[in-house]
Amino acid sequence: MSTPLKALLSALSLGTLSLLAQAQPAAATPAATVAAAAEQPLSQLPYTPSLDLTAMDRSVDPCEDFYQYVCGGWMEKNPVPADQSRWSVYAKMADENQRYLWGILERLKTSPAAELNASQAKMADYYAACMDEGAAERLGLQPLQPLLSRIDGLSSKQELPALLAALQLASNNERLFFYFSSSQDLADSSQLIAFAMAGGISLPDRDYYLKRDAKSLKMREAFNAHIARMFELSGSSPAQAQAAAARVLAMETTLARATLSRVDKRDPYKTFHKFDARGLQALTPGFDWAAYQQALGVPADTRVFNVTEPAFFKTLAGLLKKSSLDDIKTYLRWQTLSSQAPHLNQALVQANFDFFGQTLNGVPQLKARWKRCVELVDVQMGEALGQEFVARNFSPELKAKTVQMTEQIERAMAQRVQALEWMSPATKTRALEKLHSIVNKVGYPDVWRDYSALQVKRDDFLGNVQRGHAFEARRQLAKIGKPLDRGEWGMTPQTVNAYYNAQMNDINFPAGVLQPPLFDTKLDDAPSYGNTGGTIGHELIHGFDDEGRQFDAKGNLKDWWAKKDGRAFEKRAACVVEQYAQYTIVDDIKINSRLTLGEDLADLGGMVLALAAWREQTATQKLAPIDGLTPEQRFFIGFGQWDCNTARPEALRVQALTNPHSPGRYRINGVAVNMPEFAQAFACKPGQKMVKEESKRCKIW
Repeated sequence: MSTPLKALLSALSLGTLSLLAQAQPAAATPAATVAAAAEQPLSQLPYTPSLDLTAMDRSVDPCEDFYQYVCGGWMEKNPVPADQSRWSVYAKMADENQRYLWGILERLKTSPAAELNASQAKMADYYAACMDEGAAERLGLQPLQPLLSRIDGLSSKQELPALLAALQLASNNERLFFYFSSSQDLADSSQLIAFAMAGGISLPDRDYYLKRDAKSLKMREAFNAHIARMFELSGSSPAQAQAAAARVLAMETTLARATLSRVDKRDPYKTFHKFDARGLQALTPGFDWAAYQQALGVPADTRVFNVTEPAFFKTLAGLLKKSSLDDIKTYLRWQTLSSQAPHLNQALVQANFDFFGQTLNGVPQLKARWKRCVELVDVQMGEALGQEFVARNFSPELKAKTVQMTEQIERAMAQRVQALEWMSPATKTRALEKLHSIVNKVGYPDVWRDYSALQVKRDDFLGNVQRGHAFEARRQLAKIGKPLDRGEWGMTPQTVNAYYNAQMNDINFPAGVLQPPLFDTKLDDAPSYGNTGGTIGHELIHGFDDEGRQFDAKGNLKDWWAKKDGRAFEKRAACVVEQYAQYTIVDDIKINSRLTLGEDLADLGGMVLALAAWREQTATQKLAPIDGLTPEQRFFIGFGQWDCNTARPEALRVQALTNPHSPGRYRINGVAVNMPEFAQAFACKPGQKMVKEESKRCKIW
């Protein structure tokens, strides 16, 4: 499943706004100018083509370094902005889209209430409350005091389940010991069951707590100092803060040791452990799950639970047993304060950013407040905001073109499967059944999410955030024991990304990703098939990568492969593992190619399918060079330019541990080097860096 980058696009007045933002702080741009920009549909505004000649570096031989050839100019002209950890074509679209959504929200905020529908009014009030920085400064820590007081009032461990439920509802994340929600039963995808998932740590990965190299030790020292600083800002003395930080770090380290690695978490069999209520209680004897469920509003008769990491919950039970009540309260206070800090006064916002933004990811500057507020509305009322976006920017013609391309790519996959020499007829039949069962969702959902139960107040920013978290948490919890709604989307329409869901067996292409410079209907077909066609193929291949292939046509975890075929697949996938393990991310850190395998397979397979689809599309056309580039070269350049990017060294170190995607350079070069069609397109010769011997090429589909 692809990880979404939240992003979108610009408008005519947005081109003006971008220039204004370079000349003065973004927040100083007049609100009226911002709001006016959002009235222009994106199709009427200046655009960056999906094949951008100015992004190239033609001094480089594409047969030596294709990525530098297609993206060298882009990287030179697009340094990482001060408020970002990395910068890319997708991230740039995200930033420009934020300005577009900013305009929509500014217009809603100043519109008469009588002119707004219920969802528009809620977005207007939410955004207005968020933008009221003066109120945040006046109130300080006061908005968080009710939760902190509940923590301070914990008088026994028997009260912990109810308290934990309240805190988790207010944050809806996994940092408070564990995460509890609903998801599809891996054995029966048509049903939703309760899931108890490991959590409890603040750093991005368990290895931050466990590795002993100099950089890891230095990062833990900085983290310890940050925890102490946050406690001091909340009223603790320096000595109290130091002691509290040491205890928090010790508790999180215990939980980190019991957590599966990210590679292990990619194996669905390692995270599928069904328990009944009695078995779950036996796993953590000191924690009353019935009381916890009651506090969450989960029916007492819930009897089926998937515990993703039983060993973690055993460790958690031991930690709760041996920890004093004061230790538990200290931990809960830290997690609550840290997760809510971005929505409080400037001192806490800045302290939170200083560590998680600057120290951890190398970002020099906190994002402007309007950006943070737009992000929050997008996260908590995303489909309401999506309706505003779609109404302005998504046409039936664009949807039809996307559907056509998707159908061509699916036909290409069917042909590939049928022609495989290493797959038996029985497995081919089941593979084709799965392929033909995939549901393609394009643009936006058929039924919009209902936000009527979400309470928003124009003078209660943190309260809005907490109620937004609770709204989504309860929406998910209410699904437990219910049949699956296959129409639901996991991304908002304005998101610049796409994804495949193995259990839904569907591919989702939001309206936001179907815009230039990613999907460009103004140019010849070659760049768009190399770019968007590759994305469609990428998501389709996820259904058949090392993880997705373990789910059948109905989305159930089931081995439908003949054993010999499974071994043949694994042998071919091992070629990709070996290839990507040689690439350096930063310093001496290599790609963890078992973590990135699914994405690397999808990148390679997706381009193979996109090329076949483009050839079908242009089979009856007489193609000629454009701008001195042959049609085949334009196809591959369109592919190469989708992931032009740069990143800070700190962000690359985080990526090495946490990101299942390889860095952009290797997502492009690593694919091209395995495609003989690329070498033919650029007349590459044996011995050049972008040419692999035929016997060493990785080929699955």
